[in-house]
Amino acid sequence: MEKEQQLFTVSIYTENNVGLLNRVSGIFQRRKINIESINLSTSEIDGVSRWSIVVAMTEEQMRKIIGQIEKQVEVIKAYYHNDEGTIYQESCLFKIKSDLLFEDRQIQNIIKVSNARIVTVNREFFVLEKSGRKEEIELIYRELKPFGIMQFVRSGRISVTKEELKVSPILEAFHA
Repeated sequence: MEKEQQLFTVSIYTENNVGLLNRVSGIFQRRKINIESINLSTSEIDGVSRWSIVVAMTEEQMRKIIGQIEKQVEVIKAYYHNDEGTIYQESCLFKIKSDLLFEDRQIQNIIKVSNARIVTVNREFFVLEKSGRKEEIELIYRELKPFGIMQFVRSGRISVTKEELKVSPILEAFHA
């Protein structure tokens, strides 16, 4: 019987070295696992990067991949979490023709109801920013699409865990 796949967020703490992205993504590629989203940023410790990778797989596969990731020299620690164990958000930007903002009351209502934020307005276009869950971003995208979206970009998931990761002592020792 085949195990059911689920969505996992992988948190990886690393040194920031050239080539690590290729090696980590190669671990998923060799197993023919698609990365849904990836985000890399600084972490709570100076000089240490934090990756957030979203993938769909079984928990058994996930445990094996975490082991492979942690074998990389620059990886300090890697964790995986299901959606119930994290607080997460995505962010996106929409570029839309400016005349619609002033002439179409429906767009103003979409902005208000979705809690989107107008980032900039000029004669040719305006830019909206929306942060939230994947479903919220997909909803506003569907609502704005009939008006003509000039450009759209969406970030990868960013997340924090509900439980303490207990990585701070490891990171502080690494930083020292």
